[in-house]
Amino acid sequence: MTDAGRHPNITLLTMSEVKELTGVVGNFHVRILKRARYVKEKECTACGDCVEVCPVIIPDEFNMGLSSRRAIYSPFPQAVPGAFAVDINQCLGHSPVICGKCVEACKKRCIDFDMNDEELEFDVGTIIVATGMDAYDPTILDEYGYTRYENVVTSMELERLVNAGGPTAGEVIRLTDGKVPKSVSFIQCVGSRSQRRGRPYCSNICCMNTVKSTILLKEHYPDIEIKVFYLDIRAFGKGFEDLFRRSRGKGVRYIRGLPGTIKQDPATHDLILTVENTATNELDTHRTQMVVLAVGVEPPADMKAIQEMLALQTTADGFYLEAHPKLQPVDSASRGIFFAGCAEGPKDIKESVTQASAAAARAMRLMNPGVLTVEAITAEVDPERCTSCGVCARVCPYNAISVDRATKLPAKVTEAACAGCGTCAAECPEDAIVMNHFTDAQIEAQIDAILENDAAGKILVFACNWCSYAGADFAGVSRLRYPSNTRLVRTMCSGRVHAKFIWRAFEKGAPVVLVSGCHIGDCHYINANHWTERRVKRVWNRMGKLGLRTERLGLEWISAAEGVRFQQVMERMEQIRKSVTPEEIAETVRIIKKISEQKQG
Repeated sequence: MTDAGRHPNITLLTMSEVKELTGVVGNFHVRILKRARYVKEKECTACGDCVEVCPVIIPDEFNMGLSSRRAIYSPFPQAVPGAFAVDINQCLGHSPVICGKCVEACKKRCIDFDMNDEELEFDVGTIIVATGMDAYDPTILDEYGYTRYENVVTSMELERLVNAGGPTAGEVIRLTDGKVPKSVSFIQCVGSRSQRRGRPYCSNICCMNTVKSTILLKEHYPDIEIKVFYLDIRAFGKGFEDLFRRSRGKGVRYIRGLPGTIKQDPATHDLILTVENTATNELDTHRTQMVVLAVGVEPPADMKAIQEMLALQTTADGFYLEAHPKLQPVDSASRGIFFAGCAEGPKDIKESVTQASAAAARAMRLMNPGVLTVEAITAEVDPERCTSCGVCARVCPYNAISVDRATKLPAKVTEAACAGCGTCAAECPEDAIVMNHFTDAQIEAQIDAILENDAAGKILVFACNWCSYAGADFAGVSRLRYPSNTRLVRTMCSGRVHAKFIWRAFEKGAPVVLVSGCHIGDCHYINANHWTERRVKRVWNRMGKLGLRTERLGLEWISAAEGVRFQQVMERMEQIRKSVTPEEIAETVRIIKKISEQKQG
C-alpha cells in the first residue's frame, strides 16, 4: 500500500465514496465525495501527541473491538496516508470550552476543524471494481453462544489476537480471565453452506484459514489441544493438502461433524460442545476453553449502490456476475468495467492478486490504443419515425440509449456502449430502430426463404448467437441426431426477436415456431432475455384470444454446452409439428391476414 501511495501515476483517495458514475467506456465521469479528515495530511508526522491527550475512548474496529482507540487516530499500522484522522462523530468538539485538547497538543498545528467535505470529479477510461467482502456476523446463530459467551470468538478476532501487532501483542488469551487457553476448538462453515441461515455457498477461504491458525497456535503453544469440527476440508489449492497434513502431524484433531449446541460451565467458563461424530455415528461431548467460529464471507452492504450506478448484474449469491466464467472471467457485461478480488466471488489472496493483475491487463488492452473499436452491429435510430416514447431507453441493458421526453428530441444511441443485442428494436412500437446486419428486412427475408417451399414440413427456430445457436452447433459436431427439417434464424440475442417476426412466420404457413436463448440469469446481454420472455407471453396471450394453439410457439433456454437438450427440444417440437393439420395452418393464415387487412384499412 505504501508503494501504491508513492507511485506518481496512482492517486489514493481515502475516506471517500463514489456518489455518481455516468458515461461509457473511454468516457466515464465519476463524482466522488471525499470526507474531511480534519488533519492536514502533508503536515502531520503522526507523532501521536494529539492521541495521548484525547479523552474519548471507543472500541477499535480494526482490532474487532478487542482494544480501544481515541477519537483522533490512525486506522491501522502502516495506513496510507500516514496522517491521523478525526472521527468527527465521536469527537467532543473543537471548542476550547468543551475540549480542543488535540489542537493544543499539536505543535505543528496540523489539526483544522474548519475543514469541509469535498466533491471531486474525474473523467476515466476504464473502471476496476474491487469492493471486497464482509465477514459473516454469527450473532443470529444463537446455538453457538457468540453473544452470550465471551470465550466464543470469530476467526477474524483470533487473527487479531495471534497477530504481533494486535491488542495482546500476539498472545492468545481467553477474554474471561486473560489466560492462555489450554484447549481451543474450531467450528467450520459458520454462515456458509447453509440453506436456512447464513449463505448457501462455500466461502472458499475458511478451511485453509483454520488450518493456518491451528499451525500458528501449535507453533506458539506446542502443548495446546486443538480440535476442528468440520463437514469436509476443502484443501484444493497449490500446497494446501500439504499444509493440511502438516496441521494433523502437529497433533490437531479433525472431527467430522458440527456441534449442535454450546453451553458454558459457569464455574470455569469452559465451553461444552455436543456434536454428532458422523465418522462413528455417536453423540460426543467435548470440553474446551475457547471456541473459534470460522465465519464465512458475504458481499459488502454497499454493493447494491455500485451495481445500480454501473448497470451490473449479480449472481444468486449476491456477488457481481462476470461476462463469461471461462472466456471473460474478469470482465463485466458492460464494456470497460472489470472485477478484481472478492467483488466477483469469495477468493483467497493468491486468487485476488491473480485476478487483479488480469483486470489491470484487460483495462490496459482497451486504453493503450487510444481509440475504441466496436462491432458494426449497433443500433441506429431513425429520427423521422422516433416519437421519443422512451421505451428503448427503458429496456436497454447497457443504458446506451438516451431520450429527452420533455423536448421530444429523437432517441440517441451511444455506439461505444451499445452491444447490439437488439432488444430496443424489438420493443420499439414505431419500428424506428435499425439493427445493423440484423435488420428487420434481413430477418424477414430469411423467414420468407425458409417457408417458401413446404412450409408445413419446417420447424422455424430463432436462435441466440451465444447460447442456443452454439448449442445447435454443438449438437451437430457431437453427431446428435435431431429433426433435419429444423431451420435456424440466427440473432445476436433472443431479445432481438420482434413479435412481428413470429406472426410473419405463422402467416407464411409455419406450423411451429421456437424462440430460444440463454438461460435466465446467464444472458450475455445482462437481462435482455427477460424482455424476450415478456414478449413471448404477450404473443401467447394473443394467440389464445384468437383461438390458436399456444404450444405451437415454443420458448426454450438452451446453453452452448447443452447439445443434448437442443436435440430433445427439437424432437419435442417435431412431435408438435406433426400434430398441426393443414386445415389448422390454413385457418391460422386466414386469421392473421384478416387482422393485417383490418390494420391497413
